[in-house]
Amino acid sequence: GQVVMAPVVAELVALQGRPDRVRNLCILAHVDHGKTSLTDALISSNGIISSRQAGRLRYMDSRDDEQDRGITMKASAIALVYAPPPSERGAAAPERDLINLVDSPGHVDFGTEVSTAVRLADGAVIVVDAVEGVCVQTHTVLQQVWREKLAPILFINKLDRLITELQLDPEEAYAHLQRIVAQVNAILGGLHAVEHYARADQTMSAPPCTTQGSGAVDAGASGEVVGGGMGDDFEFRPEAGNVVFGSALHGWGFTTADFASLMASRLGVSEVDAGAHLWGQWFFSPKAKAFTRDSSNGKLKPLFAQLVLANVWRAHAAASAPGDEGMDQLSKVNNKK
Repeated sequence: GQVVMAPVVAELVALQGRPDRVRNLCILAHVDHGKTSLTDALISSNGIISSRQAGRLRYMDSRDDEQDRGITMKASAIALVYAPPPSERGAAAPERDLINLVDSPGHVDFGTEVSTAVRLADGAVIVVDAVEGVCVQTHTVLQQVWREKLAPILFINKLDRLITELQLDPEEAYAHLQRIVAQVNAILGGLHAVEHYARADQTMSAPPCTTQGSGAVDAGASGEVVGGGMGDDFEFRPEAGNVVFGSALHGWGFTTADFASLMASRLGVSEVDAGAHLWGQWFFSPKAKAFTRDSSNGKLKPLFAQLVLANVWRAHAAASAPGDEGMDQLSKVNNKK
């Protein structure tokens, strides 16, 4: 990611007085899924710590017992600035946004710290380990985010472990990632169902309104279920830009939109069209030069595996190769993109 100039005190004070430029963001996950490493990476983007120290320094774990045990025990916050990338800047120089970032514990014994962080935030990054997948605390933090109606982003972390530990090929890794996204969405679906039936029960048990002209009818009394915040139909969809894949420890991550911009010209389609087909059971027919649901009896590979993960796998192999050999392989990967 880009490195922006570290904020000075005067800029932080000025931004704090601009609520429209301030966002409070908490990072939530099961223990050891990479919350603090992700926080380190974001802090390094402001030049506060070196990118080489990110993920190892554990900058937000300021207590001795946190450093000794290697886990976060108390929620802690830091103010960062965000500068829009060149593609979003337009003609005029943009204002920078202030991000109040809260790193929270993942261990079940420190749940009150997580609850406090969620109440302070208006957005959340939910981190899931690509190998371990959805765990107990993942379910808990999703429930808290749903209850507070925060705007969530799903970050599937430690993607490199699929290569180094599970030794999956791109197609196998894609199927694995699809299961993780589906499991998270299944939890959201269950939370929506519970809320829906609770509202229905409340509506049926409520006494009829007898006060004339008061309009004192509870929301949903007409039988309509009104969603708020996150939205009742919300789900994580990579093509919608609310799912990020990467490795916080190694300081890289991407969305489907990043690869859509790289692959659109290669496929001869628009970036929007490419981004809409990079996730799901979509294939690309070279003969018809069009997207299709038909894999031609397994001859075609899913686009996410073929155009996204295959390039990531090649880049990882090149980065792991020694010396000049690795540099040569990286240049070949860039040329293929």
